[in-house]
Formats: sequence, structure tokens, C-alpha cells
Amino acid sequence: MLWDASALNGYAIAGIDGHIGTVSDFLLEDTSWRVRWLVISVGHWFPRREVLLPTSALGHPDAVKQEFPVRATMRQVRESPDIAAHLPVSRQMEIGLYDHYAWDPYWNSIGARAIAPWVPPTSAREPTQRDSDNAVLVADARDPHLRSVKAMIGHHIHATDGEIGHAEDFLIDDDGWIVRYIKINTENWWPGNRVLISPRSIRQIDWEEKLINLDVNRLKVKESPPYDPSTTVDGAYEETFLTYYGIKWVQP
Repeated sequence: MLWDASALNGYAIAGIDGHIGTVSDFLLEDTSWRVRWLVISVGHWFPRREVLLPTSALGHPDAVKQEFPVRATMRQVRESPDIAAHLPVSRQMEIGLYDHYAWDPYWNSIGARAIAPWVPPTSAREPTQRDSDNAVLVADARDPHLRSVKAMIGHHIHATDGEIGHAEDFLIDDDGWIVRYIKINTENWWPGNRVLISPRSIRQIDWEEKLINLDVNRLKVKESPPYDPSTTVDGAYEETFLTYYGIKWVQP
């Protein structure tokens, strides 16, 4: 199912043993456009702060209850690292978070394993092969390109021949946790309309200037399949959209 990222902000986080906090943001990888972390605002049962949960711990949001189930306990989240002092999120911090939750990281080729019972970390545990592998990752791998979805809302969108609007929202598929579309408000160029753009149509992003450059022109965007924000993007629309832009979608 596709969700507007902004619509999920404020959803209650339902942990294994109780209410943990609320959805604050998502961190996505700007090379693959996969959501890697859910940012949770916590504070009703300990001092307010923001923590991260990997997408491997996420269930499917419930629009009726406005609730987001996660496979984590209150204690796990309470004792997880605070991200406020660790921005931007580095690969080393990601490794620390996965070790805290005792889950395999998303960059492992075998994928995330089933959620294991949580074991409190100890400073005296013996080194494992996992520790050695992680040490190599820290030394050799470049830090991931993680971006805040909330911070990207408002970025200007430029076609090859001029500006078309700004990023109003991001449509996230909760089956695989990947950004499928960017919702663009075209008010200053094409009043009264909104259009969708696939991340695969992005040529380059200037993060300092908050500018997303596309590899298609304005006419291509204007003649794309009409988008109605009040209706659900279904399979028929997606097929028409992808065919129009010549995009071959591979289900994650």
C-alpha cells in the first residue's frame, strides 16, 4: 500500500508491550530511495528525544487507529542510542543500532533475519565474527546517503527546461519500504494541479540549494497521466504511469 509520508507523522507507535511514541520522520537512502529508518519521537514515559528503528521492525500502519505497529519493546527503544547527538547518521552508528537490537543490517546480502529476542548489551561479551565484519565495514565503507523525508519536503523541482513546482510529499510503499513517487505541487507553474514523478526521473539533487533536477522536460510532465490526490494510486494507474515514462519497475 502507498502512504503519504506526511500523513504518517504523528501516528502512535505500538510496541510489543505498549505505546512507545509517535512517528516523527523517515530516513531514506538517496541512491536507492529505500526508507532505512523510522524516526520515533518518545517522551511520555521518559525524557523526550528521538530514536531510530530499522524498517525490518515495522509492521503495516493502520489508518483507522492511526497506529504504527513495530516489533520492538519499550525497553529496547528506551535504551537505544539518541540520534540527536549523532547527526548525520553514519554507517558506524547504524551498526551500533543494529547491534543494540541484535538484528542483521539491511546491507547484508542475505537480508534481515527474523526478529530475535532482545538481549541487553554487555561490555564484557566476547568478540564475534560479526564484530570483525563490522570493523571492516566501518573502515572501508562510505557512510550512507541518508536523508530526512521531512527535510526534503519543499525542495524545488526543475525539469530540463525550467521549474515545475516543489516537493509536497513522498508516496512510500509499505511493502518493501521504498519511495515510489514524489508528489509535486505545481501551483506557480500549472495552477490547480499536482503531479507525480518517479525517483527514477531524477537526474541530480543539489542538497545545499534544495533543488531536484529531472531528466524530463515540462511538457513531458504536463502530459503525464493525471493525478488526483483524493484517490488511491492503484495498479492500473501505476501501469499507465510507468509505461508513459518508460520505467520498468522491479518489485523489491
